[in-house]
Amino acid sequence: MIGEALAALFCEGGVVEVRALADRFTHSGYFDDLAKCAEAAAALDADPEVRGIYVTLNEVKGALLARRANRVKMRLTRNDPTTSDTDILRRRWLPIDLDPVRPSGVSSTDAEHDAALRKADEIALWLSDRGFPAPIRADSGNGAHLLYRIDLPPDDGGLVKGVLTTLDALFSDEHVTVDTANSNPARIWKLYGTTSRKGDHTPERPHRRARILSAPETAETVSPDLLREIAALLPVEAPAPAKASSPFDLGRWLREHALAVRSTRPWQGGTLYVLEDCPFSGAHHDGAFAIQFSSGAVYAGCHHASCGGGVQRWPELRAMHEPKRQKRQEVSPPPPPPPPAAPAPAPAYRERAMEILQHGDPLRFLLDTFNREHVGDRTVAECLILSIASQAVENTNGLHVAISGNSGKGKTHACNVMLNLLPEIFRLKGTVSNKALYYHDSLRPGTVLLFDDVSLSDDLQEVLKSATTNFKEPIEHRTVTADRQLRVCAIPERCVWWLARVEDPGDDQVMNRMLTVWIDDSKEQDRAVLEHMKRAEATVPDPGESEAVQTARAIWEAVKEEVLPVRIPFARRIHFSAAQNRRNPGMLFDLIKCRARLFFLQRGCDEEGRVIASPDDFAAAVRLYGALNGTAGGQESKMTRNEAAALETIAAMGVSVFTVGQLQEALGISYQQAYRVLQGYVSRGTTYTGLLEKCPAVSVINTTVTEEGCECSVKRHELHFLFDRVRYREWAASPGVWLDDDPDDDSSFQQVFSTCRKKGTGQDGGGSERTEEYNDQGTYIGTSFQQEEGSQGATGDGEEAGVGGCGSRPAESGFSNRQNGDENPDTGENGAGSVFSACRKTPNVGMVLKERAGVLTLPGVLEHTEFSRVSTDLGRCTGCGEGRAVFRSADGRTRLCEGCYARLVRAWNEGRGIA
Repeated sequence: MIGEALAALFCEGGVVEVRALADRFTHSGYFDDLAKCAEAAAALDADPEVRGIYVTLNEVKGALLARRANRVKMRLTRNDPTTSDTDILRRRWLPIDLDPVRPSGVSSTDAEHDAALRKADEIALWLSDRGFPAPIRADSGNGAHLLYRIDLPPDDGGLVKGVLTTLDALFSDEHVTVDTANSNPARIWKLYGTTSRKGDHTPERPHRRARILSAPETAETVSPDLLREIAALLPVEAPAPAKASSPFDLGRWLREHALAVRSTRPWQGGTLYVLEDCPFSGAHHDGAFAIQFSSGAVYAGCHHASCGGGVQRWPELRAMHEPKRQKRQEVSPPPPPPPPAAPAPAPAYRERAMEILQHGDPLRFLLDTFNREHVGDRTVAECLILSIASQAVENTNGLHVAISGNSGKGKTHACNVMLNLLPEIFRLKGTVSNKALYYHDSLRPGTVLLFDDVSLSDDLQEVLKSATTNFKEPIEHRTVTADRQLRVCAIPERCVWWLARVEDPGDDQVMNRMLTVWIDDSKEQDRAVLEHMKRAEATVPDPGESEAVQTARAIWEAVKEEVLPVRIPFARRIHFSAAQNRRNPGMLFDLIKCRARLFFLQRGCDEEGRVIASPDDFAAAVRLYGALNGTAGGQESKMTRNEAAALETIAAMGVSVFTVGQLQEALGISYQQAYRVLQGYVSRGTTYTGLLEKCPAVSVINTTVTEEGCECSVKRHELHFLFDRVRYREWAASPGVWLDDDPDDDSSFQQVFSTCRKKGTGQDGGGSERTEEYNDQGTYIGTSFQQEEGSQGATGDGEEAGVGGCGSRPAESGFSNRQNGDENPDTGENGAGSVFSACRKTPNVGMVLKERAGVLTLPGVLEHTEFSRVSTDLGRCTGCGEGRAVFRSADGRTRLCEGCYARLVRAWNEGRGIA
């Protein structure tokens, strides 16, 4: 059976890749001998660990045979490539995959399987009516396949994608869907004659063998013109919208006139409604649809040839249900000609956007376009970009952003500039009342909601909690109308929230759901903004939108056309040094998925159509995550920029006891401001916590102070604040994130991210950059310096977002692979310097953070059994740099005081579950 399937799909002598997917491994081989290919596939199929066996459908370059010539290599490593889109010479098949709707990772039931087969027959009949030849009809094991012979170049201009999108729009329902992810040239396809093993084999959901059901003796090739006819069946360009006093809501109109909707989905920036019954003909039920474009224009029709074959019939449909309106139009004078519709984005912008998504760096392009109008703040911009991208990721709860910073430093401007890069239908800004969002009829799914310096009432905070918790579902609100009728209002799904405030909203339940990032308020940023304003005032402003802005909007239109799931295949190898806040690891995973979604045209997809995240996405997410936990945000600590600066100042003062007045003098602010930073305050019923609540290194005691006068002494109460320097360094240490070595990889241990960076100036300002580099084995190989130019930083994709600058965390960040006991080449005088080490997860390997005052040993770095107590004078502790050392390591390099040794023993016990 396998040999017959290969003969039906491929010509003798051509090269085909066979790829087998198991739970933890991928096996692959290339064949130009179909008999050997069938033998190898049969051997793989006999392995119960193999979940599915696939082949490349399209014509592969002959040179790829040399990778694994007529053999299968088991357990591929990272160095073993498989077929990519650039390896395809010609498209030979149009693949139509009908997949039953069911939980992921399980086989289909008999009923689900039969539904897919029936849907395939329905599509084949419909295509036959339009001139398509007979296809190969096949059973995939869980669903159904249709294969039509084609002859197209790898870059077909989106023709295959357009055909699949049309079929998906017209035929997908709640039971069976057309998989639109099968449009890339290197897509792999189930090999007929092999077994599909998804999940366990049960009586209800059995494993089945894929097989060809029928095939023509000679496969006829479908002409490109016929493919274009199907791809263009649904309108791409919107008709001119009708002139109306208020926006028209097609969804509401369909509900009010009892026109049942089978399904809805995004379409060309608008919404496509597939109707349950055809309102134009009683001869059939399916096939009718209605579209509302982003401009508000409406298009309706039916794909059946007897109903016009998809021509515009919206006026006819509206007249059926609004006869009075039709009569008014007949007796009224003809209306004046409508004003010309806003021009649709030029095809050149769409082409440029697709070029960037397919071959360029869309994140860097969006950041650079943002910085044309807003100087610096690339960390803020990257958070906003990934927040928008989260709207197109299926398996996420969304990324929402809270931006804090002093008034007048550019929070509002940054958000507005980023909003301007979005298509207008996806923006909402300004003030709203507690329940106004529920009654906003034109609010669309995937809208960005900006709240600029708005005090969040209790009701609005509850709305925000619900919207961030139930990101993938509408948030419903039930109320009673004046005539005592129940009315259900809703905020649509997949909306993201941006908060721009001087301080945080004050509710930890809200902040825990958001990316907390600081605006750059450094003096360097102030100077850069001033220079930008001077240049802008000296030039003639362009009255229209720039080409970069139009391209950015086209990028978002392409990304938001479809909501796709993203899988992180290496997720189990990601480790965190601290995960007390359980939402933060989830946010890192979301950052990885959202970046992968932005680069979706450059990432592969698995058999379920899920975008596969790459280690590059992990490395970029870790950099951003580290910045949000250090110099550019308070993700873990929930501190604002002012609080972080206050803690840095207290640490620099070198005191263990201080007063409000001393902090006021050091910061150069008013007494009331310093008091608020420490104690917090209450405003309009909302409590804003201070450092006493947030930082465990700060405490307070009420003391009595005696002041001697000329003739008498006066006693008064005074608050003395205590500062524990050692505990502050422990608390302020940036949480480490690293990627463990792959236990299944034979290659040497490699880390994705192994570069220590330090900027000489602020978060986004200019200055020199020191880069300390390590090789894959963690060996120090040198330090380079680079002078940055301009205010935007030297990197456009966020590689250095957030490093350097001021804040409560050490400015240095990075990773290296160095095991305990290795000589540290970065150590300077008195132990100064900065090294983060992310290593294999073993008891005596971990993370070491060096600061100006000494070396802080974090839990899990050293083995306490390697130390011995000595009576000789060892000097100061190399752990805290303050206490008298009484313990020495076996190699003599590390000396610990009583307190540091006790913490080391406690950490060792906690790591093994010892109370």
